[in-house]
Amino acid sequence: MPESSTRKKKSVKPSEAANATSQRTDAAEPNPSWFAPVMFGFMLLGLIWIICFYVTGAQYPLGSGLNNVAPALNLGNWNILIGFGVMMVGFVMSTRWK
Repeated sequence: MPESSTRKKKSVKPSEAANATSQRTDAAEPNPSWFAPVMFGFMLLGLIWIICFYVTGAQYPLGSGLNNVAPALNLGNWNILIGFGVMMVGFVMSTRWK
Protein backbone atom coordinates (compact mmCIF):
# COMPACT_ATOMS: atom_id res chain seq x y z
CA MET A 1 0.00 0.00 0.00
CA PRO A 2 1.44 3.42 -0.90
CA GLU A 3 2.32 5.85 1.86
CA SER A 4 1.21 9.47 1.82
CA SER A 5 3.81 12.15 1.78
CA THR A 6 4.52 14.04 4.98
CA ARG A 7 3.64 17.69 5.29
CA LYS A 8 6.32 20.30 5.47
CA LYS A 9 6.40 22.41 8.60
CA LYS A 10 6.16 26.15 8.20
CA SER A 11 9.24 28.00 9.24
CA VAL A 12 8.70 30.72 11.81
CA LYS A 13 10.50 33.98 11.23
CA PRO A 14 12.44 35.32 14.22
CA SER A 15 10.54 38.62 14.20
CA GLU A 16 7.18 36.81 14.54
CA ALA A 17 8.48 34.76 17.45
CA ALA A 18 9.72 37.91 19.22
CA ASN A 19 6.33 39.61 18.76
CA ALA A 20 4.50 36.60 20.20
CA THR A 21 6.66 36.54 23.34
CA SER A 22 6.39 40.30 23.88
CA GLN A 23 2.59 40.11 23.73
CA ARG A 24 2.56 37.40 26.37
CA THR A 25 4.70 39.38 28.79
CA ASP A 26 2.49 42.46 28.42
CA ALA A 27 -0.64 40.49 29.24
CA ALA A 28 0.98 38.78 32.24
CA GLU A 29 1.61 41.96 34.23
CA PRO A 30 0.54 41.64 37.86
CA ASN A 31 -2.35 43.61 39.30
CA PRO A 32 -1.74 46.76 41.33
CA SER A 33 -1.42 46.32 45.07
CA TRP A 34 -4.88 47.81 45.75
CA PHE A 35 -6.71 45.32 43.51
CA ALA A 36 -7.03 42.36 45.91
CA PRO A 37 -8.17 44.39 48.96
CA VAL A 38 -10.80 46.22 46.89
CA MET A 39 -12.00 42.92 45.37
CA PHE A 40 -12.37 41.23 48.76
CA GLY A 41 -13.83 44.43 50.19
CA PHE A 42 -16.67 44.38 47.65
CA MET A 43 -17.38 40.73 48.43
CA LEU A 44 -17.45 41.34 52.18
CA LEU A 45 -19.47 44.56 51.90
CA GLY A 46 -22.17 42.76 49.91
CA LEU A 47 -22.25 39.91 52.41
CA ILE A 48 -22.46 42.32 55.36
CA TRP A 49 -25.24 44.26 53.58
CA ILE A 50 -27.37 41.11 53.20
CA ILE A 51 -26.67 39.84 56.72
CA CYS A 52 -27.49 43.25 58.19
CA PHE A 53 -30.78 43.29 56.25
CA TYR A 54 -31.82 39.87 57.57
CA VAL A 55 -30.61 40.30 61.16
CA THR A 56 -32.38 43.64 61.68
CA GLY A 57 -35.70 42.33 60.40
CA ALA A 58 -35.63 44.29 57.13
CA GLN A 59 -35.14 47.66 58.85
CA TYR A 60 -31.48 48.31 57.93
CA PRO A 61 -29.46 49.22 55.86
CA LEU A 62 -32.29 50.87 53.87
CA GLY A 63 -35.51 49.28 54.99
CA SER A 64 -38.85 49.97 56.61
CA GLY A 65 -37.28 51.71 59.61
CA LEU A 66 -36.95 54.85 57.50
CA ASN A 67 -40.63 55.26 56.65
CA ASN A 68 -41.10 58.35 58.84
CA VAL A 69 -37.72 59.94 58.13
CA ALA A 70 -37.23 59.38 54.41
CA PRO A 71 -39.91 57.32 52.67
CA ALA A 72 -38.04 57.52 49.37
CA LEU A 73 -35.19 55.45 50.86
CA ASN A 74 -37.43 52.51 51.76
CA LEU A 75 -35.99 49.81 49.52
CA GLY A 76 -37.35 46.80 51.38
CA ASN A 77 -36.39 43.57 49.67
CA TRP A 78 -34.35 45.40 47.04
CA ASN A 79 -31.60 45.35 49.68
CA ILE A 80 -30.98 41.72 48.73
CA LEU A 81 -30.36 42.71 45.12
CA ILE A 82 -28.06 45.53 46.22
CA GLY A 83 -26.04 43.13 48.39
CA PHE A 84 -25.72 40.54 45.64
CA GLY A 85 -24.84 43.26 43.15
CA VAL A 86 -21.99 44.52 45.32
CA MET A 87 -20.75 40.95 45.78
CA MET A 88 -20.91 40.34 42.03
CA VAL A 89 -18.63 43.32 41.43
CA GLY A 90 -16.06 41.56 43.62
CA PHE A 91 -16.54 38.26 41.81
CA VAL A 92 -16.16 39.90 38.40
CA MET A 93 -12.98 41.54 39.64
CA SER A 94 -11.69 38.12 40.71
CA THR A 95 -11.75 36.95 37.09
CA ARG A 96 -9.14 39.62 36.29
CA TRP A 97 -6.93 38.84 39.31
CA LYS A 98 -3.45 37.56 38.48
